[in-house]
Amino acid sequence: MRELVYYVAVTLDGYIADPDGGYDAFLFEGDHAAVVVGEYADALPAHAHAALGTTPPGTRFDTVIMGWNTLIPALDVGIASPYPHLRQIVASRRDRKHDPAITLTDDPLATVRDLKQQDGLDIWLAGGGQLAGALLPEIDRLVLKRNPLTFGSGIPLFGGAPYEPRRFALAQARSFDSGVVVEEYVRESKG
Repeated sequence: MRELVYYVAVTLDGYIADPDGGYDAFLFEGDHAAVVVGEYADALPAHAHAALGTTPPGTRFDTVIMGWNTLIPALDVGIASPYPHLRQIVASRRDRKHDPAITLTDDPLATVRDLKQQDGLDIWLAGGGQLAGALLPEIDRLVLKRNPLTFGSGIPLFGGAPYEPRRFALAQARSFDSGVVVEEYVRESKG
């Protein structure tokens, strides 16, 4: 069965973006970048592949789900379909003007449950925090690019999630000279 993988950069204090949704403070360069452009190249947007002279390998993800606010930075710079190599699903509570390559959903939990029953590669949860909080019951794997910085406030990793302890087992942790630690956790089964 396909997994829902929350692959995201995060601060030491648990934020995935600053209070305005920005992420410029995260480290993009450094020895940890080999993981980003290698193992997780399917999660790079098309304009990054073009700049790097690479193509998406199509080996890890074939679908991305994100919140509307996660899509906004691409829209702001004129990119209507940032991941044309993936099936793009955007959670939105209302109908919005969008590229036909993007599917809107107002029920992301039902959408993910349906996607997990279909054949294919894993599903990448790109953010944001509110969506991750809503999808927490379906997240199978967390891949956190923990950056050596704090924000103090911002968009939390799991915004709006109700208190309900869930156990994840550490599968792997790799630290880099850049200070970034890539942590991978797998959801422990209940019972």
